[in-house]
Amino acid sequence: MTILDQLAEIERDITASVSAAPAEADLEAIRIAELGKKGRISLLMRELGTMPPEERLRAGPVLNGLKDRVATAISARRQALEVETMNRRLENEREDLTLAHRQEFQGALHPVMQVFEEIAAIFADMGFSVAEGPDIEDDFHNFTALNFPVGHPAREMHDTFFLRPAADGSRKVLRTHTSPVQIRTMMSAPPPIRIIAPGRVYRKDWDATHTPMFHQVEGLVIDKTAHMGHLKQCLTDFCARFFEVERAETRLRPHFFPFTEPSAEMDVRCDRSGGEIRVGVGSDWLEILGCGMVHPNVLRQCGLDPEEVQGFAFGMGVDRLAMLKYGMPDLRPYFEADVDWIRHYGFRPWLIPTVTGGLS
Repeated sequence: MTILDQLAEIERDITASVSAAPAEADLEAIRIAELGKKGRISLLMRELGTMPPEERLRAGPVLNGLKDRVATAISARRQALEVETMNRRLENEREDLTLAHRQEFQGALHPVMQVFEEIAAIFADMGFSVAEGPDIEDDFHNFTALNFPVGHPAREMHDTFFLRPAADGSRKVLRTHTSPVQIRTMMSAPPPIRIIAPGRVYRKDWDATHTPMFHQVEGLVIDKTAHMGHLKQCLTDFCARFFEVERAETRLRPHFFPFTEPSAEMDVRCDRSGGEIRVGVGSDWLEILGCGMVHPNVLRQCGLDPEEVQGFAFGMGVDRLAMLKYGMPDLRPYFEADVDWIRHYGFRPWLIPTVTGGLS
């Protein structure tokens, strides 16, 4: 038998062994046995030097071709085995999220975070973006730029958390609203502006309906044509979507805020009978939020010309909206480490609210 006949038989043997290798370890053993320093093909390569020139010219290319084909076959089989291993692993580790609730599941999304997500989903559908700012603010962004006059009660110690005075006598505050985010946005971005500003705010209150730290979402629209009609329709649509009713009837009552003129509080029609609040029906009215047209002084403080642009703003308490929608009677448990409470009122963290797919 010539060496060429040997090579053909060797190739058939190796190809069969490679194809039948059940694991990467077996494939590596074949590679060493055939292509290693003492492997069968490596030993045949050494014999080329002892062959006559004519036979070497014929056997050399064939032997090199065999070596390349064996290496290619081993590499292809290794890739196939890696895919098979990965598929088995994925199959064994698969989690069926449609299965019933498992007892070992402990995590839950806090109702406040759920309502934040619901509000963001609704206003995102209206074209609003989300803006954020620091919890610790200076006097200008928290008061002066928002048209709070000197001597206003909000500037006093009994209403606001002040930090220790700096060397120059100035004092930082824990922000009393997310309105400073509106100021920072107007000072850094040209109109048109359409944002919501969610976040934590701080005031000195503590009872069933007030806490020293609570959550707020404020909204701001600045352009050349925005007016009170746009404001009311925007918030009426929000109420209908948030409370998941076909339509909501709202009304605006005159009010006063330093940073808006005219200012109003918005009520939504509801039914309070039966120990629950139902929005969209009944003859009662429920206060939901405060709103108004941005005061010209605020626009000027932000470098905008009130003769050229105007806009509206609104603000709502997220904690109270969560109480109204999900029937929680007291704000204080929001901030207590009560596992039973969060298990009862909490939400599955992967259930992302959408306007089209459903909020709650």
